[in-house]
Amino acid sequence: MFDREWIAARIPHAGSMCLLDRVLNWSQDTIHCRASSQSLADNPLRAGGRLGPANAIEYAAQAMAVHGALRAGADAAPRAGFLTSVREVEFHSDRLDLAAQLDIHAECLSGEGNHLMYAFRIESGGTLVSGRASVMLDADNKL
Repeated sequence: MFDREWIAARIPHAGSMCLLDRVLNWSQDTIHCRASSQSLADNPLRAGGRLGPANAIEYAAQAMAVHGALRAGADAAPRAGFLTSVREVEFHSDRLDLAAQLDIHAECLSGEGNHLMYAFRIESGGTLVSGRASVMLDADNKL
């Protein structure tokens, strides 16, 4: 079981900014994570007393980072990744914080060299947010 402590040790987000609770399932191409941080009053993404749907992109990005760590293997350091674009994002809800829990799904659609393309969806009894995201790996080595 890959819990919050395991996740926090492998992504660059610490404390309350580590949004995911656990990995439920994963393969070379997909990951399914669960989160309950959306309902916490101290969620660092909360603004105006609520958590808007655009914040689902951060949940998806963290799931993608965890997927990269899992694909790298337990003994390898995950490659640094940066979200470079999001496309075809659809919001099916006006807030995330009313859900008891979030299921975060990401699927790696393609990966060539340092560029990855993911499809993602955030669910809670139905799809709340979906879209695609591009990730660049090792971008810090190119600067």
